[in-house]
Amino acid sequence: MDNNLSVMVRFAELSTKGKNIKDFIKKLGNNLKEALKDYKELTYNIRHDHIYIHLNGVPFESVRFAIEHTPGLLSYSLVESLPKDIEVIKKRAKELAFERIDKLFPYHSDEINRIVAKEILIDPSNTKKVDVHNPELKINIVIREDVAYIYSKVYEGLGGYPVGIAGKALMLISGGIDSPVASFLMMRRGVKLEMIHFAAPPYTSDQVLVKIEDLIHKLNVYQPEVKLYIVPFTKIQEKIYEVAGTSYAITIMRRIMLQIAARVAHAHKDIVLASGESIGQVASQTLHSIKAIEEVLKMPLIRPLATYDKLDIIKI
Repeated sequence: MDNNLSVMVRFAELSTKGKNIKDFIKKLGNNLKEALKDYKELTYNIRHDHIYIHLNGVPFESVRFAIEHTPGLLSYSLVESLPKDIEVIKKRAKELAFERIDKLFPYHSDEINRIVAKEILIDPSNTKKVDVHNPELKINIVIREDVAYIYSKVYEGLGGYPVGIAGKALMLISGGIDSPVASFLMMRRGVKLEMIHFAAPPYTSDQVLVKIEDLIHKLNVYQPEVKLYIVPFTKIQEKIYEVAGTSYAITIMRRIMLQIAARVAHAHKDIVLASGESIGQVASQTLHSIKAIEEVLKMPLIRPLATYDKLDIIKI
């Protein structure tokens, strides 16, 4: 029956998008195709209410990880396609939770519920009773124009919006835990990210770049391609300490970093900057410091972790 198996994808917050929903569904479909591009056998049916990924012999477990980590999915199910034949549906079903789709099918939901439930209850091997409030197992049937889909399990998706639908941003990434977590949250809200890192050897280790590369590879699960800009910052940092001393060095460095990042963002059509800053976590992230540092900017700076504490960030 493997060739009859598909993955039915349900949308997350796309249902709130009104007239723009077609763009969101198209973006989600394209993102799924990109995430699953190694599986040439897959075919896709992108509809207004679900996306169907026809496996065509590809094992379900092979594609689950990529589907589960694609932003914009509410949930997904492995479904089996059946002929629109009530006898076939009765044979395959165990319990029923019917989703009414096709009005041309000559049975409505209550009829199918009674027909299929009766088939199960009269089976001599059955030892269970129907409990509509706390069912052990739900069998769902979806009727389409030329096929019926049947499934029992619903797997949770990542939620959020499809990456890229909300535009593009430039993330300041340092190599710590905060900026990659902030990056994940931005991607989950549909923002496609480019990244910028300010390298200042020997004050920062060469291993930081290795760590950043590893972090970006982890984030590639959610956004397959991430562009990284590396800015050599050593001479600027040394000049700042020479001229300003230690009292204002951090504030001035942060201001210059933001100015450089804004130029890079403007050149590459990134709409906003983003960072992993959390209010009060370090001295440069107090409200007074944030105000002093951000005064140089003429574009928005998004801080997804602004109100998170370290334990929240680590948990994410």
